[in-house]
Amino acid sequence: MTESHRVVVTGFGIFTAFGFGEKALLDGVFSGRPSFRDVTRFDTSPFRCSSAGVYEGDGPEIPDVSFPEDAPPRQHDALLACSRAAIDMAGIAPSKIAGALVGSQGDYTPITRYWRSVTGGADTPDTAFLKDSVPGQLAHGLGDALGLGPLRMTFINACVASADSIIHASRLISRGRADALLCGGAYLVERELFAKFDSARALAKDGFVRPFSKDRTGLLLGDGVACLMLESEASATARGANVLARVAGWGITSDAYHASRPHPEGRGTAQAMESALRVAGLGSDAVDYVNVHGTGTASNDTSETAALRRVFGDRAAHLPVSSTKSTTGHTLEGAGAVEAVITLLALNQGLIPPTANFTTPDPACDLDYVTDGPRRKSLRRAMTTNSAFGGANTALLLEQA
Repeated sequence: MTESHRVVVTGFGIFTAFGFGEKALLDGVFSGRPSFRDVTRFDTSPFRCSSAGVYEGDGPEIPDVSFPEDAPPRQHDALLACSRAAIDMAGIAPSKIAGALVGSQGDYTPITRYWRSVTGGADTPDTAFLKDSVPGQLAHGLGDALGLGPLRMTFINACVASADSIIHASRLISRGRADALLCGGAYLVERELFAKFDSARALAKDGFVRPFSKDRTGLLLGDGVACLMLESEASATARGANVLARVAGWGITSDAYHASRPHPEGRGTAQAMESALRVAGLGSDAVDYVNVHGTGTASNDTSETAALRRVFGDRAAHLPVSSTKSTTGHTLEGAGAVEAVITLLALNQGLIPPTANFTTPDPACDLDYVTDGPRRKSLRRAMTTNSAFGGANTALLLEQA
């Protein structure tokens, strides 16, 4: 890479609808098994859609985190569990970590509970837990709970938020501003955003996400929390840490084409990928796999296909790409971190996760979307991309350590 300090990943913790930890992810995402089911943690009868990728105890539980019957757990608690897993895997003392960077819009569940108490006639509604609804509090609370350094930031820019946390942490480490940083993000399916996406008719009513299929009908939300331990390579080497992968390059762009739709030619996504390759000092032929944003919406999937063709040219037709939102659902602010961990595992396992639920080819989506199940392939480098409302785009390039 062109910056002075190389950035490496030394630990991670992850939770999805499949449960907590690496094995749950391998059994679910990498087998191509969708996690979608009818939501029971809130009433879906007013909505067009009733499905999401929600955890209901079928896989490994989050340590020390309970799920109320009528709500998801606190984002703080899920982030804390994933952070501890990342720190334990890295084998690093919390006092050596400069801070925490988190992608989240804040926890909506405390707000819902507050208004329930108000409308229920409570004379003095409990407001103490409302602090979790303030996005900045999540990073501060996480850092305080773990005893990390004072660098605390929360990124709130929707579906690229946790990817931005990883990129910003990588920049700080690469420029010598920190030796080690914890970064990640969270979203747990709750009623408010479910209602908004349903009202916008963005959710797939039939309960399946079909990225790149001609008959795709939209996205589904999903539980997703992930934290990664990033360090300078020098720091990791000095303490004999097990390096899982290098963060070779990154890119952030904004095409500002539309409030909610991506540029039809994929310009912003393409520029983010090109930026990641420039930071890494590599050409497009160095990438062996791309984990794409892949929401299963009409405009996203054709835009991403166009972006891949812009960056990879004729090689795009033979480059494996897949959308793991076809199994996890869209984890919103958690997506960048969740999919970075998935991409890291793909590198280390030599296994490409499939695009599940594919049915009918779309002439406008004509690439290799790995639709026939998981694929064994030796991978040197893999890229993961994310996009958000307002034209925000990110790309992360990971490589074998």
